[in-house]
Amino acid sequence: MFTVYVLHSESHQKIYIGYTSNLDARFESHNLLAKKGWTIKFRPWKIVHTEIFQSKSEAMKREKALKSAKGREFIWKLIST
Repeated sequence: MFTVYVLHSESHQKIYIGYTSNLDARFESHNLLAKKGWTIKFRPWKIVHTEIFQSKSEAMKREKALKSAKGREFIWKLIST
């Protein structure tokens, strides 16, 4: 199983969209463990949305859709409510 997730950095008003087969480990990496990468600059993150898929290809397709302009609009509406 694969999870598509959306992180929000309230202090920086940034979002991050990704997918993983282990959400707990990935979230810990974004918030604590990683030493380099885009997400370390905007800590702390909180998970604001998740969707579960049976296959990696389905998750990748949904991740791509959420990264589109329409997908980002959907995410920002979720965050603002």
